[in-house]
Amino acid sequence: MNENLFTSFSAPTILGQPATIPIIMFPTLLIPTSKHLISNQLTTVQQNLIKLILKQMMAPHNAKGQSWSLMLMSLITFITMTNLLGLLPHSFTPTTQLSMNLAMAIPLWAGTIITGLRFKTKNSLAHMLPQGTPTPLIPMLVMIETISLLIQPMALAVRLTANITAGHLLMHLIGNTMLTLSTTNLSTTLLTSVLLMLLTILEIAVALIQAYVFTLLVNLYLHNNT
Repeated sequence: MNENLFTSFSAPTILGQPATIPIIMFPTLLIPTSKHLISNQLTTVQQNLIKLILKQMMAPHNAKGQSWSLMLMSLITFITMTNLLGLLPHSFTPTTQLSMNLAMAIPLWAGTIITGLRFKTKNSLAHMLPQGTPTPLIPMLVMIETISLLIQPMALAVRLTANITAGHLLMHLIGNTMLTLSTTNLSTTLLTSVLLMLLTILEIAVALIQAYVFTLLVNLYLHNNT
């Protein structure tokens, strides 16, 4: 059981070659697109949802920040689709890999920092030292603020990885328990299956929330640097 517990988190291979890149690209094929002048109901709902999310995220931004709208919308769409597809049986979830999440978090975080240093140099550097700091505490506070700044992309990646991985492990454990009890106690099996269905609904909510939180934090870093 211990060997199978983490099987779903190992990167899959096809003919001995890593299949991670095709899996990462797969969610983009599922996004509906319309080639007709009159959109159907699905694309209409999709467009209205995109407008709503963009309106909420871009409201506090100036023109420089609003230029990131396509990037942020693509980010939340990709993470949402990846998280939801990972809930399907026998599927692989790239967002359970810390390396994958770091590959998303570090460039986005670095982009916000570079944007701040380029367009708001004084304000960006002013965050390193709170106003009114006593002179003897200046070196220590600068070091603490620098460390907290450098930890931001790691916190982004670890938060997403931990939440998605924990939910998958819990579903796996409860599913194995249900299969074990199915041959001994029917009433307990039914109770466990209900618990598994409720957990699945919770995991769908977690998948959506974590995609929103990841994008919202990147959006917050961008707001602080534009």
